[in-house]
Amino acid sequence: MTSAIPVPAMTAPAVVAQHVQKVYGSGSAAIWALRDASLTVHAGEFVAIMGPSGSGKSTLLQLLAGLDVPTAGTIVLHGRCVSAMSDDQATAFRRRHVGFVYQSFNLFADLTVEENVAVPLMLDGSRPAEIRVRVADALARLGLSGRREHTPGRLSGGEMQRVAIARALVSEPAVILADEPTGNLDSASSERVLRDLRRAVDETGRTAIMVTHDPAAAAHADRITRLRDGVFVDA
Repeated sequence: MTSAIPVPAMTAPAVVAQHVQKVYGSGSAAIWALRDASLTVHAGEFVAIMGPSGSGKSTLLQLLAGLDVPTAGTIVLHGRCVSAMSDDQATAFRRRHVGFVYQSFNLFADLTVEENVAVPLMLDGSRPAEIRVRVADALARLGLSGRREHTPGRLSGGEMQRVAIARALVSEPAVILADEPTGNLDSASSERVLRDLRRAVDETGRTAIMVTHDPAAAAHADRITRLRDGVFVDA
């Protein structure tokens, strides 16, 4: 089995975004999603980002994950400048160091729970024996061992999101990014999912950044910061 990705020391910044701008279009048609966003998140910290619709929250998360590139500014994750990477470099980095949880779950409907969770490891070329061990461990941590042969259509919304969290954790990433992870869930399911995220941070020392509109969800974080018009107002 390959060794786990080392998680930075608690005192080290895990995520640093400096003067990040993101502009779509140009001239009079330009749309500024982010104007001058700077944020530092330390290893082992759980940070919630709040703000009104259109404030740039989800755009920032996409940039942090290397799914898009900023128009200006720099983004450093786990000691690497993500904003300077090529597409291939960003993809390889994301597979090993970043776990992403989406509001819409983004599970493969025709794959079982076990197979869905295994996808990141399969894409990264992990050995079958290692995949089995890691997937079983991730499912056990999320209380999903009894659902491993189910397809997503046989799961509740809360269970599907817990599968998404298991998939995000299975590669042992240094940073977990969650975009409105409870947006499609009822209050009881939301609470379970948030406890699972909180436990993932507390038990492993990983870093989590969550975008949310829900103050109750944000209350699970160590710190809440707010975006308004593409700028952090209290970072």
